[in-house]
Amino acid sequence: MQELTPPIAAERKDSRLDRPELAGYFKRIRRTTEALCAPLATEDYVVQPIADVSPPKWHLAHTTWFFETMFLERLKSDYRVYHPQYAFLFNSYYQSLGDRWNRPQRGVLSRPTVSEVYKYRAAVDQSMLALIDEIPEPDWEAVSRLIVLAINHEQQHQELLVADMKYILGANPLHPVYRAKGAEAPVAGRSGGTNPARAGDLQYVQIPAGLKEIGFEGGGFCYDNEQPRHKVFLQDFLLANRLVTNSAYLEFVLDGGYSDYRHWLSDGWDAVERNGWTSPLFWKQVDGDWYEITLQGLLKLHPEQPVCHVSYYEAEAFASWAGKRLPTEQEWEVAANLNAAAVEDGNFLDSELFQPTPLGPAPGSGQVSQLFGDVWEWTQSAYLPYPGYRHEEGPLGEYKGKFMVNQMVLRGGSCATPKDHFRITYRNFFQPDKRAQFMGIRLAHDR
Repeated sequence: MQELTPPIAAERKDSRLDRPELAGYFKRIRRTTEALCAPLATEDYVVQPIADVSPPKWHLAHTTWFFETMFLERLKSDYRVYHPQYAFLFNSYYQSLGDRWNRPQRGVLSRPTVSEVYKYRAAVDQSMLALIDEIPEPDWEAVSRLIVLAINHEQQHQELLVADMKYILGANPLHPVYRAKGAEAPVAGRSGGTNPARAGDLQYVQIPAGLKEIGFEGGGFCYDNEQPRHKVFLQDFLLANRLVTNSAYLEFVLDGGYSDYRHWLSDGWDAVERNGWTSPLFWKQVDGDWYEITLQGLLKLHPEQPVCHVSYYEAEAFASWAGKRLPTEQEWEVAANLNAAAVEDGNFLDSELFQPTPLGPAPGSGQVSQLFGDVWEWTQSAYLPYPGYRHEEGPLGEYKGKFMVNQMVLRGGSCATPKDHFRITYRNFFQPDKRAQFMGIRLAHDR
């Protein structure tokens, strides 16, 4: 498999790139998406096991439709759409852009073929590169900013693509391997390989109270939901120095955590009974031993890896069982800013491990580890607008703002997040019953 991303460059988040930089950025991200699909068999591209999972072919086409619709149709007077029905097939949720194919039925679309979708991508790539050369200078700043947003949209789909491929292959009882596991890339402060590494005793780091600022500021790219920057007052709190491990979560499972309603929110308990949950998604018990379905196939559960693929309900129930709580997103961001340099050591998509990794030596006193990469960390914060928030105008206004209800915020990125797509202020969000993404748990409690 080709290298997914070269070393991080200054181009990655700057919305004021020159034409060669923007063209190079565009080509690199488009190639990365295709590199992620390279290990798949043709048959893998169309499968949709559940409504929440989209076939890889759909991701390839949707991200291409996004560039075609948002830029080529609007800015090139002589542009002819590649196919008149692709907008109907590959629009996701943009009401302002017309009708669309029913999401749960994306897997029934055998046509266009995989080959035709790749030809569609190549044609749109060529037209987009020509457009980047042709944008009038007075329009450059505004249009290039939106192209950077669209590139980040594709990176967001790269993360969804990795998780969806895992679900597609994981649903197969043959436990197929996405890509054979080679030598693990070194990750600072971590221990790789198959031998369990002791993560050390979980400890809590005190974060002092005070008036803090959160939200994005400065140059470069961010989503509109990360702004405006604003002040928050936090009480003293304690934050766990590492993520919750598989072994810790297994104690909850073996202690009857999934059969004791006292630990669960009412909606969470309903989800347990309705879905028959007894352990995290992708855990499997075979002859009394616990295994985990991964992109490297079925592996014995690694006790010191961060627990992954748990819903908000499960994260909250575990915290209740442990006598702790989940952090708020404001607490998480303040703690992350105190440890910002550790972003460079995070286990992101670029590591090509596609799996959370165990923490190596115990963190130093007062140090909070594993904040970046590995798993998205559930917070107890509802996904709501920041004070003074205003969403983008036009179709892009549907991108983040309209989902600010019935969702919970996650922070920190995951092993499927492209590193140059991540920011400390990045606000991910999902409905509380979802668990197909790389989601995990960090505990907090009050002083």
